[in-house]
Amino acid sequence: MPAHPVIRLKPREGRRALAGGPWIFSNEIAMDAAVKALAPGSLVNAQTSDSRPLGTGYFNPKSLIAVRLLDTVPDAEIGDAFFASHLARALGRRSALFGEQHYRLVHAEGDGLPGLTIDRFGDTCVVQVTTAGMEVLTEAMLEALDEVISPANVVLRNDTPSRALEGLEQYVRTARGEPASRLSVAENGIHYCANPGAGQKTGWYFDQRDNRAFIAKLAKGRTLLDCYCHTGGFAILAAKAGAAEVTGIDSSVLALALAEDAANANGIAGNCRFVKAEAFEELERLGRAGQSFDIVIADPPPFVKARKDLEAGARAYRKLARLAASVTAANGYLLLASCSHNMPRDRFEMECAIGIARAGRRAALIRDAGAGPDHPVHPMLPETAYLKTLVYALD
Repeated sequence: MPAHPVIRLKPREGRRALAGGPWIFSNEIAMDAAVKALAPGSLVNAQTSDSRPLGTGYFNPKSLIAVRLLDTVPDAEIGDAFFASHLARALGRRSALFGEQHYRLVHAEGDGLPGLTIDRFGDTCVVQVTTAGMEVLTEAMLEALDEVISPANVVLRNDTPSRALEGLEQYVRTARGEPASRLSVAENGIHYCANPGAGQKTGWYFDQRDNRAFIAKLAKGRTLLDCYCHTGGFAILAAKAGAAEVTGIDSSVLALALAEDAANANGIAGNCRFVKAEAFEELERLGRAGQSFDIVIADPPPFVKARKDLEAGARAYRKLARLAASVTAANGYLLLASCSHNMPRDRFEMECAIGIARAGRRAALIRDAGAGPDHPVHPMLPETAYLKTLVYALD
């Protein structure tokens, strides 16, 4: 008798899962009354229609991605030992890459833990759970985190809008230790500031680490405009690397205050300026005023949150590229990024190229990059290669 309920796929379905893909969609499953009655987050054994095992996963009848596989064997025990094994493996990989304990520790499917993201800031971990299955397993995961890392503080940032798609409420709470409104983030030799309980995501974006370092190499003696600067990731590192003047713009007062604090902490406040503004409006104003910058960064929040948003989002990326290119100085550099996993890389590159051309500029693409190695990509899920960062040298 199987330990977990059995989920069977429809005939001729399951090719992706048999090939190693971790997702099974609701339209691939034979949804009888017993299956529909399973509680969201239930552990299940997945099988093809002819009873070939696909493994153990968790199931949510309310979700488009109905099964997310956790193990390739049926009836796998998903508890403390399972999480401890995965966390230890993830920790070993990060420890080999980074000298300081500031990185993304768990990147969902890329680390074999779908629905779970953990960002580590020294002795504090900020955790995001986005699926019903991982919500059910949260306590086992936290016990394993205590065993493997023993962080002093753990914050659950379970306030992402995507939780609604899984039928989950949104909340933020401190699961271990003391609540913190301020964290120090060590990256590329700089100490930044982040708020783990408010603002965007976990309070910081480790994914642009390598791209920030690349821009810093170009920054000495140059002026830089950082659009959607958040807490100053690109701007402050560039200023520390010798940029003549750095301007960061963002619509969040909270994020800008953290950027200013980091500039002061790193002794570069004198050549940093942070402005509250909407990026499109400010870029248009700067263009009308004839202002330009040697380096322009445009790393916006996702414009394509769902597939239905693709065309509108593509137009927004094209417009952003045009406006940003218009304020990039002659022989300057332009970084354009998209964190929308629903925006295909080739389409993003095309929209950026069109936008730059419509600004009357010629460009050479000198860097085409994604997230850093602490954001591993599942080889069967191109969606996990969500970040696209392009750097152009303009005429």
